[in-house]
Amino acid sequence: MNMMMTGARVAHDDPFFQVPRRAIDTSEGVVELPIMYYDTSAVFAFFLAGQERVEQVLAGTGLVPALTVGNRALVALACFEYRDTSVGVYNEVGLSVAVTRPGETQRFGGWGELLATLQQPEQRHVAFHILDLPVTTAAANAAGREIWGFPKFVTDIPFRLDGRELACQVMVPGSAVPVMTLAGTMGGSVPAGPLSLALLSSREGHLCRSTVNARGATRLALPGSVRLVVNDGDHAMGGRLRALGLENAAPLALMWTHAFQSRLNEGVDLD
Repeated sequence: MNMMMTGARVAHDDPFFQVPRRAIDTSEGVVELPIMYYDTSAVFAFFLAGQERVEQVLAGTGLVPALTVGNRALVALACFEYRDTSVGVYNEVGLSVAVTRPGETQRFGGWGELLATLQQPEQRHVAFHILDLPVTTAAANAAGREIWGFPKFVTDIPFRLDGRELACQVMVPGSAVPVMTLAGTMGGSVPAGPLSLALLSSREGHLCRSTVNARGATRLALPGSVRLVVNDGDHAMGGRLRALGLENAAPLALMWTHAFQSRLNEGVDLD
């Protein structure tokens, strides 16, 4: 758990959350979309991986790397502690790579478009494709898999964000052995705007595009002593982290906040 006292309960009737909603049945019950995230601590760690490695991980998806720097491409590892949501309390970690569809040529590797649309993900071609999305509850797992086709699995996810001190793990399901550990002391930071996301996933054989509208005071930090440690076991998520060359990697930068709020919107099939 993070060490911050969040104070008064977040107002669910804030205008940010007042959008049309519709109910969807899942194997774990009814979910109303968009899913609302009212009170969250979050850390986003950004890495650069070899573009050929990213292309190999993306094989078969029909997607190509984006947000490139020379022969490297952006990989993101996001850690969340959801204290108040419309689908319950849970933790989550997302491993994703920045992508576009073939033919969606991006100037300057896509960075210009991203910076111009930080809060307008519906206008953005650059998206993130999630490779692994462990969560701590069956309800969150069912919603992600059945509504968006996200690659979720249920496991323990210890999370602590105390000042600049970070520790987040994904455990092998049913085990005390970590798949990965992101931990250390972040370096100096400056205020930064939150990043709203466009996501591309595979849903029942179709490419699905969805968006996440985000807000909340956020800081952009240097990596400091933060490192990503990957266990030598045979879990698939660990294998993908190793395939990306991220064992013992230092992030390029991190973003962190105790004030993350978002709406995860229903997806649209593109093909």
